Amino acid sequence: MDKVILKAGELDDYLTSDDKDILKKAGLLYDRALKLFPDIKNGNTGAKNDLIAISGEMGVLMRETCKKNSRVHIYSMDSSSENHFEASRVISKLRDENTDNQEFVYYIQRSYEMLFRRAWDVHTSPKSHLFIKTPVSYPVQNYAVHKIADIENSICNTVMCVMLRAALLPSMIVSKEIEEYSSSGYITPFSLFKIYRNDEKKENDMEYIIDLEKSYVNYSSLDGKDWVFADPMNATGGSFVTVVKFLIDKGIKPRSVKILNVISALKGSLTAVRALENCNIYTLWMDGVLNKDSYIMPGLGDAGDRINGRDNESNPRNIIQLLADYGSGIANLYRSQYGEIEKSMTAAGK
Repeated sequence: MDKVILKAGELDDYLTSDDKDILKKAGLLYDRALKLFPDIKNGNTGAKNDLIAISGEMGVLMRETCKKNSRVHIYSMDSSSENHFEASRVISKLRDENTDNQEFVYYIQRSYEMLFRRAWDVHTSPKSHLFIKTPVSYPVQNYAVHKIADIENSICNTVMCVMLRAALLPSMIVSKEIEEYSSSGYITPFSLFKIYRNDEKKENDMEYIIDLEKSYVNYSSLDGKDWVFADPMNATGGSFVTVVKFLIDKGIKPRSVKILNVISALKGSLTAVRALENCNIYTLWMDGVLNKDSYIMPGLGDAGDRINGRDNESNPRNIIQLLADYGSGIANLYRSQYGEIEKSMTAAGK
């Protein structure tokens, strides 16, 4: 079998009746917002004020919902006002249709640095000391001491589970953060899953498909490890659930699962934590609804295209070509991750 398929109906079965009621409320709120957009486009101040009010109602609904679900962590809602404003500014830049590729990548990097600190509780972790040899050698060789977060035990078991292609660079960013915080310079293994949605389907009959022939998975590196998914967007939760359930069905089980999203839809967050045991979602920002094509609204468009550029549909790039297209700047910054990805691909036997 070279393909694994999960259907939307199987996902919806994980949601409770209360979940579905909340999602319906969110949908009705956003329907009101949609009616305002033409007037906002025409510069109507009253419509803008109405949208602010609706956004506030939506925020309260999502905040109260997630308070009841302790495994859903929304950076912009459960952090200080200062951090909320930082997240809001970053998200606004990512949403902006005028943000070009290089700037978009810059804000993706910022997003995952913020998410990393939240997901591993860097600010409240025990501290250790780092001694650094500096370039200053007169009158004697100089050293500096720095107090740093000690999260060694919580990162040394991590494997990056990459959903090609949008999640490739974010996964490298998180792996680099782990390397930086590790006293031993731990480089995470990578398992690379080619997973996509059937775009001929709508939300109510959507299919999530793993193409095993184009995936690179070293199963032995995954069993009993902490699986981390760093995917910019979580719309329905279907891709995460498909990958995790597929691995568990093969007898490969995680110690824990972390999902790090820049934007997660309310439905995707609820579905993932309902479907997956010992799974925590960390999202920089939450949006309330999906359209009938299962895209997040207001969202930020196709994150994969905005990070990687658009592929020629008749001749899409493979992972080697994608890495090459990142250029020397990214390659030099994430050279350890490049090496580990190549090693992971070799270990997968392809």
